[in-house]
Amino acid sequence: MSDLAFRAATRDDLPAIVALLADDTLGAARESAGDPAYAAAFDAIEADPRNTLVVADRAGEVVGTMQLTYIPGLSHRGGERLQIEAVRVRADQRGLGLGREMIGWAVEQARARGCRLVQLTTDKRRTDAHRFYASLGFTASHEGMKLAL
Repeated sequence: MSDLAFRAATRDDLPAIVALLADDTLGAARESAGDPAYAAAFDAIEADPRNTLVVADRAGEVVGTMQLTYIPGLSHRGGERLQIEAVRVRADQRGLGLGREMIGWAVEQARARGCRLVQLTTDKRRTDAHRFYASLGFTASHEGMKLAL
């Protein structure tokens, strides 16, 4: 996909990113386009040097997104880890290898930075995503837990 570029998101990308987040049954129930909370969250992500909101851009259009967070830690001999969150591919781009290219790019960013681990979470109901991440070498080695506030 030579016409694909990965870049840090800009505020102008926000409507397209929110649309991607809302474009499935789980996201549709929790996302709300136009909510000012998205702008505040974007500003916080942009101001944090350990966070990058990434877009996959094809010919000036946002076709995918993910958030990369670098987490320092003591485990793994003080190794930094990359957390990949909110991975989404636009519906008309699914099945074309874009998700594989996105995750591959993110893993390379982690390697270049010297991270010792790349981790992600995915909802238990997203069985297609589980198969996808397993095909990329990720293992379901931990049981994640969340507390909604």
